[in-house]
Amino acid sequence: MITYSKQTIIKKDIDAVSKVLRSNFLTQGPKVPQFENKVKKFTGSKYCLAVNSASSGLYVACKALNLKKKDIVWTVTNSFVATANCIVLNNYKIDFVDIDKSTWNISLENLKNKLIKAKKQKKTPKALIVVHLAGLPVDPIELKRLSNIYKFKIIEDAAHSIGSTYYGKKVGCCKWSDITVFSFHPVKIITTAEGGCIATNNKIFFERMKLTRNNGITREKKFYKNKNLGDWYYEQQSLGFNFRMNDLQAALGISQLGKINYFIKKRNKIANVYKKKLKNLPLTFQKIGKNFSSSYHLFIIKINIDDKLIHKRLFDLMRRNNIFVNLHYLPIHLHPYYQKLGFRKNDFPNSEDYSNKSMSIPIYPSLSKKNMQKVINILKKFFKKFNEKKN
Repeated sequence: MITYSKQTIIKKDIDAVSKVLRSNFLTQGPKVPQFENKVKKFTGSKYCLAVNSASSGLYVACKALNLKKKDIVWTVTNSFVATANCIVLNNYKIDFVDIDKSTWNISLENLKNKLIKAKKQKKTPKALIVVHLAGLPVDPIELKRLSNIYKFKIIEDAAHSIGSTYYGKKVGCCKWSDITVFSFHPVKIITTAEGGCIATNNKIFFERMKLTRNNGITREKKFYKNKNLGDWYYEQQSLGFNFRMNDLQAALGISQLGKINYFIKKRNKIANVYKKKLKNLPLTFQKIGKNFSSSYHLFIIKINIDDKLIHKRLFDLMRRNNIFVNLHYLPIHLHPYYQKLGFRKNDFPNSEDYSNKSMSIPIYPSLSKKNMQKVINILKKFFKKFNEKKN
């Protein structure tokens, strides 16, 4: 089966994990801080915190903002549910902003209009979680300008986009945002099997996130509320969870990070082949501006034909040919849980139109030319038959 994405593991990665298995520490050892330092250096952020998943990272990041119960947080509906769940799980009130028709990221125009309306109603958000879909970053300068006007914090859900750039800076530098969250799931740019990390330049947020990641516990004497009674002493200062990454994952992450530039180069090369070979088909590709680069976690095609059945027919055809295309994403507001919160169909038409016409086709560093050509050939044959029937 040709999957839409998958990990690339070589002997060096396996050796790195094996070395930890033979060491004294499988968890809470030296590898996690080493990995955090390498990610910090790569992104250009001041602080980095490794966690057991990006979903945990989003929850921890949201909690670190220390908002009041039922404060409003906005995000996009075109994302994985974890982007929205972290808001609800922190007891904040959630609302969505529709996406742009060409980038499939948050629509800055819709955001501006919604902020103007919300200010009149005295219901402006305290935070905004933006998603860099498929590896394409949202314009950080415009987001920062709006956040300065309307006084909201910015969290970047960068699960797709480690290694992507905007205005010459790496996503995760946090120059224009408060916190950035990455994913290292196997289908992402680099992997730690499961896992993620959080980048920030805000020391207060960083310390809060460290506590939440480790059951609310600190072992740092400078933060103790009570007198230190001995080397065995530690304090739980808040509620938290065990969201730690282990040393096996971190060792794999260190090894993978050493190949990230190669991975991104390969993904961009495949994306360029797709764009060239498929340009005459009734398909739209994600629009990438001149100040941005994408890590191409996903390569998404959108069908430019108003036919409700064509998307399913193409999807089923690809799956029958062992090409595991996928949808990224079914809009969050259409899931039963969020409909119970009051969201309805047609609330966010751009996101719904996108989900009805889009799919992710295979892209990953080890994708062979033969398999890439198979994808291209099936797409060409499908639309050729469609045109013949139409005519």
